[in-house]
Amino acid sequence: MKSTMTLAAVLASTVLTAGCGTVQGWLGGERAEVDMPGQVEPIHAVAIAQDQAVFWVSSNGCTSKADLTPVVRRARSESVITLRRIREDRCAQVQPQGVEMRWSFEELGIAPGARVSVENPYQITPSA
Repeated sequence: MKSTMTLAAVLASTVLTAGCGTVQGWLGGERAEVDMPGQVEPIHAVAIAQDQAVFWVSSNGCTSKADLTPVVRRARSESVITLRRIREDRCAQVQPQGVEMRWSFEELGIAPGARVSVENPYQITPSA
């Protein structure tokens, strides 16, 4: 009986939480997560310099720039980039340090010299 009540509480919480992003989208807030392509990509590192965004992302040996898409949104006085994976890398040659992917501000639709931040979580690389 207790496990049934716990399961019901978890399901109710999930339904309520899932609706928050949708309601926010309806109310004119930020775009709901479900409207964005792919999945948020955890990154190993990022550098923003010389009007470029350079990301180091996980790879099983076949990740290419076409497998990722940067989503750019304006937030106050800066552009915020969220890198999203749209195609899974199913190869078997894991690159422990990740691979480098680079986008120019021009490709991203960001003005030269603009302030930029990145919204992706960091992937911690295991020590050897």
